[in-house]
Amino acid sequence: MMKEIFKNKKLLLIVLVALTLGGVLGWMVKPSSGHQETEAAVHNHDEGNEVWTCSMHPQIRLSEPGSCPICGMDLIPASSKRSAASASPLMHEMTPEAVAMANIHTSRVTGVSPEGELFLTGKVKADERQLASVTAKFPGRIEQLFVNFTGQVVRTGERLATIYSPELVTAQKELLEAASTKSTYPELYQAAREKLRLWKLNEKQIDDLEGSGKVQDQFDVLADKSGIVTQRNISVGDYVNTGSVLFDIVDLNRVWIMIDAYESDLPFVKIGDEVNFTAAGIPGETFKAKITYIDPVINSSTRAASVRAEASNSNGELRPEMFINARVRTTLRKGQSSLAIPRTALLWSGKRSIVYVKVPDKEFPTYEMREITIGPRMGEMYLVEAGLEAGEEIVTNGVFAIDAAAQLSGNYSMLMRPDVKTMDVPQAFQKQITALADAYFKVKNGLVADDAKATKSALEQLREALNQIAMDELKGKTHDHWMALKQQLAEAAKMMQGEETLVGLRQHFSMLSENMLEVTESFGLEKDKVYKDFCPMAFDNKGAFWLSETEEILNPYFGEAMLSCGEVKKTYLKGQKVFEEGGPAKQAAGGHNH
Repeated sequence: MMKEIFKNKKLLLIVLVALTLGGVLGWMVKPSSGHQETEAAVHNHDEGNEVWTCSMHPQIRLSEPGSCPICGMDLIPASSKRSAASASPLMHEMTPEAVAMANIHTSRVTGVSPEGELFLTGKVKADERQLASVTAKFPGRIEQLFVNFTGQVVRTGERLATIYSPELVTAQKELLEAASTKSTYPELYQAAREKLRLWKLNEKQIDDLEGSGKVQDQFDVLADKSGIVTQRNISVGDYVNTGSVLFDIVDLNRVWIMIDAYESDLPFVKIGDEVNFTAAGIPGETFKAKITYIDPVINSSTRAASVRAEASNSNGELRPEMFINARVRTTLRKGQSSLAIPRTALLWSGKRSIVYVKVPDKEFPTYEMREITIGPRMGEMYLVEAGLEAGEEIVTNGVFAIDAAAQLSGNYSMLMRPDVKTMDVPQAFQKQITALADAYFKVKNGLVADDAKATKSALEQLREALNQIAMDELKGKTHDHWMALKQQLAEAAKMMQGEETLVGLRQHFSMLSENMLEVTESFGLEKDKVYKDFCPMAFDNKGAFWLSETEEILNPYFGEAMLSCGEVKKTYLKGQKVFEEGGPAKQAAGGHNH
């Protein structure tokens, strides 16, 4: 027993010695804590607040390395895959792996043929002109029915029912009595015949009655036109009054195609256009119709107008209330944009239409969210009225994946819209401030040419254009904002008019430019494209902006001395809204949840 205890103590002593030696060796090999702290500081200085992300799921953003909580892949530093160029909250940068995973495809914005097709939906309706009601011409009791169910086909003149009418029997007796004394009392005879005419008996029936000398107690109800019985309102034994509706008949040899056309579709639809349509209940067959009527009133609930086309239906295949898909061949209006994008490139949120534009010349795939104004649909394409240019590359497949990733990353997205700076103003006002911008460009070009005289002459045109701007239709904040800008523009122009040298003119031109840029961003111009340019060396390297009508840099602050100094900071497209600076609050990077 004692030997075993001794052996255990000896073994324990050996373990303690080994642990002590290991600790000493580790202390000797280990770098000093000061060095570690310095290295960590350098690392933190180099990396900043490093964020780790997953190459397959860029929405994952953690403050330390580890595994992706979605797919389990090792996280990578976001800084190694994301550049500072994507700092704009309207842009979202993705890794090539994420682009491949989301199956993202892009295509160039192109023009479309002036002719296209408009896709609309609607229903088959009975032609109201082919509806007829068979009514009782005289009061009486229904004795027989020859039409026993709805849907029965009848022909013009076919018997539908027989009626026993005591009143008609009395009228016949009066005729027979008057006929025996017609030579003596012709007026009574004619009155008796007229009474039967009022009961809708024709001349042949009256002559037959008079010739036979016998009173008929039953009369047939005849079909006024051919068609299908859609409603039977009587049964045998029913009593009816004059004018009671006995049957409803409709002729379906021709039908109406009632199509819903939205406001944006109406300019492409006109009376006489041919419509090709298909019905869900008749697969594989295409029918033709011609537009005969366009409703002048828009339905307040559907925001659509009814377009009526007429189609032949001799074989009876088209049945009322069938749903149809119609195609109308269209032609672009004069002056309308011919740019078009695939419908798969669009995201909608209320009245907003969003596309993602691929930003060129970036190290990693970067996509800019852009709101655009779209026109009507032509086939599988939508016309673009504002917000895009020909040749720009847009996402046509995977657009929702980019939007979802941008939202999860804290960038702007379809559901997280930036505040819009551009205000809604009447088009007449927009044209007037565009005339003001044209005068401003002449002032700018005078400075570019180092021509003080031309600059001051253009200033007179600018002040005249400013005074001619009417703001009667501007309300509230829009009116107040314009009044403040108008005052500052007038002051800048006045100060420039008081200068004689190019140096003085350029000094105050900076103030004029700042206000013109604010006018452009707040109200928009009726110009396809203008540019916000910046010269970093102006005014002792303080820098200054100006508005330009050309992409080429022509520096108004230096003229010929440094004509090409500067860069384009922003491009303003006609109809494209400008957003307020700044972005949404970024999600704070979190640690692992254990």
